[in-house]
Amino acid sequence: MTLDVVQPGAAPVGRKAITVPLSPEEQKILQEIEKSFYEHDPQFSRKVSESTVYRVAGRNLKWLALGFVAAFAFTIWSFTQSLFLGVLGFLVMLGCAFFFERNLRRLGRAGWQSLTSNMRSGSLGGSVNRAGKRVRDRFKRDNN
Repeated sequence: MTLDVVQPGAAPVGRKAITVPLSPEEQKILQEIEKSFYEHDPQFSRKVSESTVYRVAGRNLKWLALGFVAAFAFTIWSFTQSLFLGVLGFLVMLGCAFFFERNLRRLGRAGWQSLTSNMRSGSLGGSVNRAGKRVRDRFKRDNN
């Protein structure tokens, strides 16, 4: 087992981290801490182990996209009511777009490929198609 240590003042981008191996005693202490963590609060440890940077950033992207669309609709509606509300809606759109871009960068190329491969494999598209089929079936008229 190795531990990656970044030296203070070192730029994390473009520089390689120094790898320092753990001693057997340190490995044993780390394993005891992990075991204690899993035994003490199994629900929290499961939640932490399932949560990844990609998952959190992907969730943020979904909410920011929804916020952008809602702010766009609000901007269109509010420009007919008040210029101030229209500008406020535009600023919310701008904020959503900014944070969307930041989360997309945090997600990175690997995370983006993982997210889009899930969409292509049908996990996201399949759920949308199933929802559409349920709506069509609900409103389908009986021809009997």
